[in-house]
Amino acid sequence: MSTTKTVNCDVLVIGGGVAGCFAAVRARERGLNVVLVDKSYVGYSYATRFATLNFLVFNPNEDEGALNTCLKAVALRGEYINDPEWTEIVLRESWDRYQELASWGADFCRSENGSMFARDVPPFTTVRLGLKGVGPACRERAETIGVKILDRIMITDLLKSGGEVIGAIGFSLDTGDCYVFRAKATVLATGLCSFYMRNTGNGDALAYKAGATITSREFIFVWPWHDPNLDMSLAAARCVYMKFIDAEGLPVKHDPRSEIIDLSLEFLVHEGRAPIYWDLDSATPEDVERMKKRMLSHDGYMGFDPNRGGKIRMFGGAWMLLNSMGGAWLINKKCATEIPGLYAAGDCAGTRTVGAFHIVSGFGLASAAVTGARAGIGAAEYAAKADKPDIDEEELINLKEGIYAPLKRGKGFEPRWVLEIINSIMTPYYIYAVKHGDRLKAALTFIEFIKDHIVPRMYAKDLHELLLVHEIKNIVLNVEIFLRCSLFRTESRGTHYREDYPRRSDPEWLAWTKLRDDGGRMKLWREPIPKKWWPDLSTAYEERYPRRFPGE
Repeated sequence: MSTTKTVNCDVLVIGGGVAGCFAAVRARERGLNVVLVDKSYVGYSYATRFATLNFLVFNPNEDEGALNTCLKAVALRGEYINDPEWTEIVLRESWDRYQELASWGADFCRSENGSMFARDVPPFTTVRLGLKGVGPACRERAETIGVKILDRIMITDLLKSGGEVIGAIGFSLDTGDCYVFRAKATVLATGLCSFYMRNTGNGDALAYKAGATITSREFIFVWPWHDPNLDMSLAAARCVYMKFIDAEGLPVKHDPRSEIIDLSLEFLVHEGRAPIYWDLDSATPEDVERMKKRMLSHDGYMGFDPNRGGKIRMFGGAWMLLNSMGGAWLINKKCATEIPGLYAAGDCAGTRTVGAFHIVSGFGLASAAVTGARAGIGAAEYAAKADKPDIDEEELINLKEGIYAPLKRGKGFEPRWVLEIINSIMTPYYIYAVKHGDRLKAALTFIEFIKDHIVPRMYAKDLHELLLVHEIKNIVLNVEIFLRCSLFRTESRGTHYREDYPRRSDPEWLAWTKLRDDGGRMKLWREPIPKKWWPDLSTAYEERYPRRFPGE
């Protein structure tokens, strides 16, 4: 029988990555009682470990012309639906957050010429990260200044009173104990959503269930599969040398400076040119040496030997990650949501910083640090004025019963099987990348059935499976949001490609999608982008949008 433990605090931060740690540190620096909770291990959870490549910085010594060049590049590549105010905030504050991380002991490394900085995708500058990345340093900083860290606790629901978020409830993955957090302000910083990493969109799910508005979840960030029989991380494929060929040996155009593999591979597959291969046979000895040097700074990837040569199959499906474009809609630059007492940071925050396309590796990590710091300040200011929260005991009883119900069920659907069914629906390229209204509707029909019939009947044999059950609930909710947003945006833009609407539609879709719960149903609408941020509609379409979609 689980026991209930109550934790009282001024600020509760959910999610222990870069964004969550910055939020916790900022709130604690203001003298508040701060609790940081993570379902994994703060500073070492998967999204934080994955962020071991680059951190984007903008040097304040650069002139305003350089800043404007970066802002224009984001608008162009993000296809004009970024929020320029947030883009500028992230760029301007990235340097201070980088310096702060360095002072905490974050693992930054130098490039081949000895510089800390590299222009991977001009005009953007990034700092390379070493194997340890930034997570351990963030955790140490939080612990040093007195943040209370609680690892391996899965948060399942936010607590509300009078329309205000007053904390959260969850359970320990080690003991099974129920944890009730009473907080004057809460920050969501749980990362993005994918199916194959332990990032299951918890933040968006928690915010949506609490009544918050979610924005811009039709855009995705994708990685192609590699040969599952090869002992190689995909990150190794991003080490300096990349040459792709199709099934007939014809070259696949790809910008080797970019660490982002866009939808070009999916388009080729749709044309019948699969499988796509990474062609190591054409690598020169210099290419091999550069790959080795790059991987030495990430020795977890050394299972891959660049000397082996060969043609490595790269595409047969993909991981789908929801882009850092969207998340909970923010009402100010202190990262407050529409729900009093609730703040969001990192990939949970709908800043729309990069627009419709994730431009360069490192932007997401910089955005996490910047928004985390701002959310921590905003939450601290709110908590300093808030009264002690009053929790409805009857609500707690109902929520606790729902948390542990799968353990008591003893029969129904096994969570791993449910996850495989979801993956079978969502990972084909013709659902997540090459979209069509008919296929999206078909996928949504299956997801609705899973939500209504299968999810309520999942059961768990132990605490690990109980975690899976709650994660899968969040995945299903996020998938439904993705499908509905994808159906709603009847155009193509950035990583959102509709085969039945293969062209950008200006000015109709110079807008952000917004979605929230409306009596148990998802209500969608458009938020027009201010005209001052529009492109010049008098210029030719081909000039406004240099990148072509199939069918245009």
